[in-house]
Amino acid sequence: MKQRYYLHELGIINALGSGVAEVSQRLLEGDTSGMVLEDNLLINGQARVGRARGELPMVPDHLMQFNCRNNQLLLNAFAQIEHTFEAAVTRYGRSRIGVVLGSSTTGMAEGEAAFSALLLTGSLPATYHYTQQEIGAPAVFLAKYLKLNGPAYTVCTACTSSAKAFQSARNLLRHGICDVVLVGGVDSLCRTTVNGFASLESITTELTNPMSLNRRGINIGEGAALFLLSKDEAAIELLGIGESSDAYHMSAPHPEGRGAEQAMQSALNDAGIAANAVGYLNLHATATPKNDEMESRAVARVFPNGIATSGTKPLTGHTLGAAGATELAFCMLALQANQLPPHIWDGNADPSLPLLNLVNDKLAFKTHATRICMSNSFAFGGSNASLIISENS
Repeated sequence: MKQRYYLHELGIINALGSGVAEVSQRLLEGDTSGMVLEDNLLINGQARVGRARGELPMVPDHLMQFNCRNNQLLLNAFAQIEHTFEAAVTRYGRSRIGVVLGSSTTGMAEGEAAFSALLLTGSLPATYHYTQQEIGAPAVFLAKYLKLNGPAYTVCTACTSSAKAFQSARNLLRHGICDVVLVGGVDSLCRTTVNGFASLESITTELTNPMSLNRRGINIGEGAALFLLSKDEAAIELLGIGESSDAYHMSAPHPEGRGAEQAMQSALNDAGIAANAVGYLNLHATATPKNDEMESRAVARVFPNGIATSGTKPLTGHTLGAAGATELAFCMLALQANQLPPHIWDGNADPSLPLLNLVNDKLAFKTHATRICMSNSFAFGGSNASLIISENS
C-alpha cells in the first residue's frame, strides 16, 4: 500500500497579511493593496514590491547571530502553528522532528546594510554577523530556536526552493528518519535581488500582469509559509511531487516548456492520477514574456481538456524562494474555502499563446470525487517542480 503524507497546519505571512484567516480572505477577494511602490530598493527609480504586512516577533537574545527580517518572518509563521508543533513534540520527541526550508535571499538585506556601513565608516557594525545572511541559516535558526535534534537544512534552487523542500521533507518521513517535518519557505526583500532582476529587464513598476499581451515582468515580494508534514492523517494530503531539471539556459526557460511539462506529468504519475482529476492549477505565471509563453504551452499539453488556472503573484509579488510553499498554501486555502483564487490581470489575452481557463471572481471547484490542486514552480537553470495536494478522501 502506498504511504500517505499529510499537511497538518499552516502558518503564513506575505503582502496579503498574516495568518490563515486574513490571507485567505484577501487571496479570494483578489486584494492587490499589499503591492506598493518603494524608493529605497532599486538603484535608479522605484520598485513595486509585495511587502509583508504583520507584526514580526523579535529574535531572542541568545540567537542574535541569526537576527534578520527573514528569520522574523519565519517566526511569525511558526507562531501560528506552535500549538500543533508542541503536540507533535509531546508525541514524538524533539529528535524525531526535522526542518526543511526553501530560501534564496535569507538575511541579505542585513548584509547590504552592514557593507554600506563598512564603506562609510571603515568597519562593520557590531550587530552584524555573517550567519544572518548565510544561505542555510533559516532552517538551522528554527531548529535552534525550537531546540530540535533532527535534521535541519535549507534548499536553495532559486524560485523552486520551497517547492523542492517538500520532496526532501517527504523523503525524511519515507525513510524513517523523522516522524514530523516542519517544511516551507521564507524570503525577504533586499536590494540585491530587486536590482538583479532589474538588470535582466524582468521587473516592472506596474502591477504584474500574468498571461497578458501587455505583460511587462515581475514584482518581487517577500513572505513565509510553514507547514507541519507527517504520516498522521489530516484533512489535506500531499498527493504528488514532480521535479525536473532541463538545464536549458542559465536564466531562461525552455521555450516550449519541456522541463515544466515533465515536472507536471511526474507529479501526476507520483500521485497516481490522470490530468482530468485535477480541479485547479496555480500557475508560476511570473508575467515575463518567456515564462508565461512556455508555461501556457506546457499546461495546454498536460491538460488538453482544460483546467481552471490562476497566477497569484499580483497579490503577493514573486516571493522567490518562498513562492513554492506560499502558492501551495494558496491551494490549501482554496480547498478549505471551496473557492479558487482569481487571476488578476487586464483581461487582454496574448493571441500567440494557448488560451488558458483563467479563474474569474468567486469560482468554486467543479464537482469531483475528491478536490485536487496542483501548484507549479520554475526557476533559473531549468529547475522545475510541481506539487499536488487534495482533500483527504
